[in-house]
Amino acid sequence: MFGCFVAGWFGDNYGRKKGVWLGSVFGMLGGALMAASQSSDMFIVARVIGGIGIGFINTIVPPWISELARAHNRGVNFALVFTSNYIGIVIAYWINYGVGNNSDESFKWRFPLAFMTVPLILIATTVVFLPESPRWLIANNRRQEAIDVLAKVRGDLHHNDPALVAEVEQLEAVVEASQHKRNRIWNIAFGRYSGRLHLGRRAWMSFFTQQMLMWSGIMAITTYSGELFKQAGFTASKSAWMSGFCNTLCGVFGTLAATLVIDRFGRIKSMLTGFSCQVAVLFICAASVKASKDTDNFSKAERLGVVSASMLFIFLWIFTMFIIVPCFLYATEIWPQEVRAQGYAFAIFGWSVGSGLTTLLIPIMLENIGYGTFILFACFNIIAIPAVYFIYPETNGRSLEEMNLLFASPSLRVSANKREYDRMLRAAGGNIAVAERRLFDSVDAEAKAIDDRAKTLNAGEKGTAEYSEATVSTSEN
Repeated sequence: MFGCFVAGWFGDNYGRKKGVWLGSVFGMLGGALMAASQSSDMFIVARVIGGIGIGFINTIVPPWISELARAHNRGVNFALVFTSNYIGIVIAYWINYGVGNNSDESFKWRFPLAFMTVPLILIATTVVFLPESPRWLIANNRRQEAIDVLAKVRGDLHHNDPALVAEVEQLEAVVEASQHKRNRIWNIAFGRYSGRLHLGRRAWMSFFTQQMLMWSGIMAITTYSGELFKQAGFTASKSAWMSGFCNTLCGVFGTLAATLVIDRFGRIKSMLTGFSCQVAVLFICAASVKASKDTDNFSKAERLGVVSASMLFIFLWIFTMFIIVPCFLYATEIWPQEVRAQGYAFAIFGWSVGSGLTTLLIPIMLENIGYGTFILFACFNIIAIPAVYFIYPETNGRSLEEMNLLFASPSLRVSANKREYDRMLRAAGGNIAVAERRLFDSVDAEAKAIDDRAKTLNAGEKGTAEYSEATVSTSEN
């Protein structure tokens, strides 16, 4: 929760590569100290250090991926990132499963925690060879390096290629006004000085995409998976490896399947499809769990258990194919370049809050309301559907530089923002760079007017105070 904001500031000021390297160092140190812990106090301190590292990596890597990708295949690139994410989850799960029967109690928990340093070592030693974000380079007056990187990652284009020249032009239009007080994290949170850019709105939209994701029921389904498999008649050992098999099959291949839809359907249609399907799955799961517990017929209860257990596979597939990728991707796309990492920190903050709350509350909910937990999460999915449809504009197929035009209307409604986007683009003759410059000019002029009024008021108050002091002095004399 706190590492993400430090990481956002660091990534925007010192670059994506340095931020990821620093996060890897924190992660390695945290993992090593956790594995070597001699007391609960040492373990908690190590956990904090590791958490800061996770905050850095989670906050900086997704925007970096988005900044390197093209508009038409940004979703596919992002889906591949989350495929690798689930491969990591699967490796972690099977390591835990593999050491579960080891007779050495200390080894059972020390080895998995120590193993987390292995991928972090790989990151720390190879990140230097990766291309820096061209958008960050231009924002920091390293134009030629940015052009070199863009030309390379766009397929060894010539520096005079029209498509490359147009992309650089859009980047420069956005970066011109990067050093502005609206870009301070506190002002971003409340949208101060951002005017028609509406950075505060985007901050809370990023936050709530992750809240919708975490309260969609994924943690409830996975937390309860062992019980679902037991109801189906599986032994404890079989329930454990079935949970691992579910994560392997649905997690890895579900995120791979997301590559087929994320750029075809778009972000919004993917989320709407996912939330709608999850409502049906959660209601079926709740009904089968309740019926299984209410019946005295063991054979019938077992069959109902199989139904509820199969919902776990279906839910996880829907979640990975339609929900997790667009929810994380959307929050990287909607920010201006100069604050993309800081802005994305609000999404990671939302993810951290959602993870913490659901981890804490779901066991309590399952114990007290049982199958009602799934009904509650189905209702959260129902609430998410109109929120996404009416408030979140589609970002699919748009360059990162034109996103500012999508949020220029004072209204929250998608339709109003789309009309304003079309109006500004028409006024600029269809030139995105010109429309961006005009938008920033209007925002800067508005911010300057506010500052001028504040200075005038301060000067007036100062003059009044000096007049009052002079009057008092004269009276005393």
